[in-house]
Amino acid sequence: MTEMEVTGTAQREAWAERIDPPVEKLRADLWSIPITLPDNPLRYTTVYALAGEGEVTLIDAGWDSEAGWQQLQDGLAEFGASIADVSGVLVTHQHFDHIGLARRIREATGAWVGLHPADNAIITKPDFREEGLSVTTDIQWLIGLGASSEEAERLRRPGGLDKDAAFVIPDRMIEDGELISASGWTLRAVHTPGHTPGHLAFYDERSDLLFGGDTILPRISPNVSASPHHDNDALGDFLSSLDRLAQQEPDEVLPAHEWRFRGLGARVEQLKAHHDERLAELLGVIGRNPGCVPWDMAAELTWSRPWDQYDGYMRVSAVGETMAHLVRLVRLGLVAASADPVPRYTVVDRADRTIARSTSVAR
Repeated sequence: MTEMEVTGTAQREAWAERIDPPVEKLRADLWSIPITLPDNPLRYTTVYALAGEGEVTLIDAGWDSEAGWQQLQDGLAEFGASIADVSGVLVTHQHFDHIGLARRIREATGAWVGLHPADNAIITKPDFREEGLSVTTDIQWLIGLGASSEEAERLRRPGGLDKDAAFVIPDRMIEDGELISASGWTLRAVHTPGHTPGHLAFYDERSDLLFGGDTILPRISPNVSASPHHDNDALGDFLSSLDRLAQQEPDEVLPAHEWRFRGLGARVEQLKAHHDERLAELLGVIGRNPGCVPWDMAAELTWSRPWDQYDGYMRVSAVGETMAHLVRLVRLGLVAASADPVPRYTVVDRADRTIARSTSVAR
């Protein structure tokens, strides 16, 4: 197994300096363009521009803002292209830092926008797109995880992003295994659910490059969360996606955040070990607090900063991630949930409670 090696050295150096990395030429017909992600510790989304045959195809679009729109135009200009040259956008998943600018691009150029059907099904639901219904759905979901009504309403007050106006409806559905001819490249779509139900990675055999989206990042584990918009075993899906990716060892992984790297298999093992540890930690929390609810469990877990510093979207994401791990423990038969309006969890009395390496099976 190849050890992890940083290949995006300029990206990592920029990360250390807390600035956006430069636009980079990665191959004769491939460029990376960072698009600033406002008020987010991830800082930027990397858009990859496939430039060949007189046109440009983008992998992801970046967060929609005036600054981001200018960054995209400036990045294209670095290699003599413009927005008018963009013929298509392959979106790895439906989060706004990946799909956001796709609407402007299509309006400006008529470019097609591609997304996996599972993510398309989420962003076309009324309880996702309509602000009033979306807020109500999210509040009810948070209360169902154990939040007080006051806390749920505080964390999900109306306002902010108008999803119906902001989220473009894709006009091309990208299925698992589909071969996509784009700007002289032939990419194979790889369905990697977990971070979202319809997350896609893209592999190019000619260059032996894997465009990993958010499934495989070099430094952090992507948020793998339960959601009011689906009832998937998100963590089980994510771990299976890692196993699938680990069946090959591409020359380089090009993620949507942080920096490029080599050593996919080694990184997969690190991520699986992280989630084994988190499952074991959560099992311990439930054992010490039988009958606890997800909202309270999250505060007992180890995070990258003190729990009282988590608020707003970060707190909601942390509780959602806790719930995804709970669903996995229930699927593994290690934890049982009550049928109360707010489920309460207890450890199942069984001799074998081993977590390690059980997380990718028994889905």
